[in-house]
Amino acid sequence: MTSDDQVVRRAPLFTALDDDAAASLRASMESVRLNKGSVLFSEGDEGDHLYVIIEGKLKLGTSSGDGRENLLSVLGPGEMFGELSLFDPGPRTSTATAVTDVRLLSLGHGQVIPWVTKHPAVALELLARLAQRLRRTNEIVGDLVFSDVPGRVAKALIDLGERFGKQTPEGLYVNHDLTQEELAQLVGASRETVNKALADFAGRNWIRLDGRAVLVLDVERLEKRGR
Repeated sequence: MTSDDQVVRRAPLFTALDDDAAASLRASMESVRLNKGSVLFSEGDEGDHLYVIIEGKLKLGTSSGDGRENLLSVLGPGEMFGELSLFDPGPRTSTATAVTDVRLLSLGHGQVIPWVTKHPAVALELLARLAQRLRRTNEIVGDLVFSDVPGRVAKALIDLGERFGKQTPEGLYVNHDLTQEELAQLVGASRETVNKALADFAGRNWIRLDGRAVLVLDVERLEKRGR
């Protein structure tokens, strides 16, 4: 099994399949490449495909009528998005933009329904994925209401670290590839307020800032601040 195959098998669409079925499903998917900054689809576009990330990072965001942007999530290898279109083809609810150069696999509504019918376990995995998405949405709403900005920043760094972090002798190095503005959009706050929180964490020696990355020096304290 190649490294790409190992990444694909982590996606909810594939976890319930045996190796032969997974290989057959992947063979029916189309490869997509995006350059950094390219838009895969925009909020309001018609869509009927789901995507699995093979390499790189991609962000999902929405815009308000007055031009403000909200970053819903940052996704990386093995993660899946666009699955709502499989059950309810219609306008996209967010804009998908490449944070880095990205390689993807796509699968259309017409292709996945036979798989769901033939492999009921796939349907259960997809439903679990949708439930996780709803739970995450509820959690974000709760954080916006009940958590202060530093708490949301700490929680975001921990979340990014769990998915993109690599352990080093100094601490957990998280190469998130996000600008300061994107980090602010991710926690629903102004860039100035988020920068102040990051500076405070750095001053306490919990983190060390490094461009579009952060070295987490004290995971335990950061976790406590994010609760």
